[in-house]
Amino acid sequence: MQVASTNPQPDAFESSPILAGSEVLPGQIETAIHFAQQSLLKRQNPAGYWAGELRADASVPAGYIPLMVFMRGVVDPDRARKIVNSVKAQQNLDGSWSSHYAGPGDLNVSIQAYFGLKLAGVPAQEPFMQLGRDYILSQGGISRANVFTKIWLALFGQYDWIGTPSVPPEIIFLPNWFYLNIYEFASWSRETLMALSVVLTLKPVCLTSPEAGVGELYLEPVAARSFRLGKIERLLSWRSFFLLADRLFKLWERLPSPPGRKRALQRVVDWIVEHQETDGSWGGILLPWIYSLYALKSFGFGLEHPVIQHGLNGFEDFIIEDETDFRFQPATSPVWDTAWNLIALRDSGLAADHPALVKAAGWLVGKEIRKAGDWRVKNPDTEPGGWSFEFVNDWYPDLDDSAVVPRALLGVQLPFLDEQAKAQAIQRALKWVLNMQSQDGGWGAFDRDNNKQVLTHVPFADFMSPLDPTCADVTAHVMEMLVGLNQGQAALRRAVAFLKVNQEPDGAWYGRWGVNYVYGTGLTLAGLAAAGEHSQQPFVQRAIAWLIAHQNPDGGWGETCQTYEDPDLRGKGPSTASQTAWALIGLIKAGMVSSPSVQAGIHYLLSTQAADGTWQEAYYTGAGFPKVFYLRYDFYRLCFPLIALALFQKNQSRPT
Repeated sequence: MQVASTNPQPDAFESSPILAGSEVLPGQIETAIHFAQQSLLKRQNPAGYWAGELRADASVPAGYIPLMVFMRGVVDPDRARKIVNSVKAQQNLDGSWSSHYAGPGDLNVSIQAYFGLKLAGVPAQEPFMQLGRDYILSQGGISRANVFTKIWLALFGQYDWIGTPSVPPEIIFLPNWFYLNIYEFASWSRETLMALSVVLTLKPVCLTSPEAGVGELYLEPVAARSFRLGKIERLLSWRSFFLLADRLFKLWERLPSPPGRKRALQRVVDWIVEHQETDGSWGGILLPWIYSLYALKSFGFGLEHPVIQHGLNGFEDFIIEDETDFRFQPATSPVWDTAWNLIALRDSGLAADHPALVKAAGWLVGKEIRKAGDWRVKNPDTEPGGWSFEFVNDWYPDLDDSAVVPRALLGVQLPFLDEQAKAQAIQRALKWVLNMQSQDGGWGAFDRDNNKQVLTHVPFADFMSPLDPTCADVTAHVMEMLVGLNQGQAALRRAVAFLKVNQEPDGAWYGRWGVNYVYGTGLTLAGLAAAGEHSQQPFVQRAIAWLIAHQNPDGGWGETCQTYEDPDLRGKGPSTASQTAWALIGLIKAGMVSSPSVQAGIHYLLSTQAADGTWQEAYYTGAGFPKVFYLRYDFYRLCFPLIALALFQKNQSRPT
């Protein structure tokens, strides 16, 4: 976007509400930092890493039931009982289920939660089920659901396959130089797309009992139901192009034996098997993992097949349960959590050779990825290096982790031989990250130049983002890494230019992987400060003014996931510890440490810290697929406030 040319009003910094009596008293910071440090240290795994729970919406635990029914024909009754408890606990008063904490009802999450409960044996006559059904029908029922929900239902005979998109497996034959090929899709989308091409071609159906059906979620009677992928409204549009292409694909599929189909399916299955990770997952996340298992079983792989066994057994490491509750994590985040917790502990004063930090750093060095993954298709001459988000995801290291981990490692002193290995890993990551910079000067999460906007019109884009475009938050993290290593000056200049062009007219930056404009703006200010951009520049002043103008009366900052749907809500929401910390980090690094706004923000963190050194945070401040799927990172409420407090402590004598 073009940046507005107007400067903030002279009184912009004085216009925000500031908490009365927010002066920070001597000793408060030191005490808060100490308790936060101790809380983090107590949560370290004996192996050296940290891995906080990653929470998503109710459709994730509910989805475990159809997954087990499809793959094994049965779900463990004790787990089913716990899942019912978990899903019921997340239902809203109006009967709906939300995509994030305290959010409005979501039709697709509600349908998937309701269907999981039905498969678990919960009768439709239960009062809470009737409430759920009433909400779903009030939103248009199954006919208004997104494509992925319809595919989910079609797998169990609850929706007609004719209303789902065709993804011909022959796409595997498209060469990499072709304008549209599988490597133009984002990594998560690519793996899911490959699995879907098998599922949508073979159209398997796992029959369920009539009692488990969800026919009551249709507004229309059976004879009046229309199973149509979409309506062509404007002939000359990309959406119409893909809808017309889908109709042609469906005609092709009606042939008794489409030429090349058998060979294409085998090639796709081979691709899927090759991309299974050593922990049994695909990409370390549930979406491609589940659909890859569906695809392989549909193709004929039995339960005894090693790939299927490995895939099913791998789910156990993503499950958290006790006597009454069952939670299914959509991913795990040990590398990300460990890197940020290392930075927090080191920035807040722990020694570089502290045993906990040495153990964590050694663990991170051991997680370096040396495999040439899918990123190599667009970047064939670059040596592998970097880190992924999860315990295992060798096919897809990501730029965010590969930028943050070196920053964490730089602050830790390892024994001599380990220090050499650390330095070599950092240098490989540096080269890899520099070579992954996109043409516009920014960085995406997994690939370079993954920006074919035409793909946003594919029929399944209403749930799963098909692209991995460059974004301000990842770019800012890379900038801080480059400055820390004193490398990549030309890349830094291009990155600054990218951020200037992509600033919103009101001064904020969009946050792709965190919620949302507070995340994007706070991180970008930090990246710009690291790169030496003077805080008095008009574009930096606009960002500072935006953050201060969106501070809450309690001194904190908050923003809901709804800002992805409605940007007019940007910067608005109940204060959270993580979002307050992001705003404070950006403001302090931009030279605003002595401002009333920063003082009030620090006071908010001090006054809301719990006795165990943590901060409570129920709100989801992580973004998976914006507008659809959100995450709550358990350590965000601890590591980022600790970083903000430490930064304030070091800089409070700095002039405004």
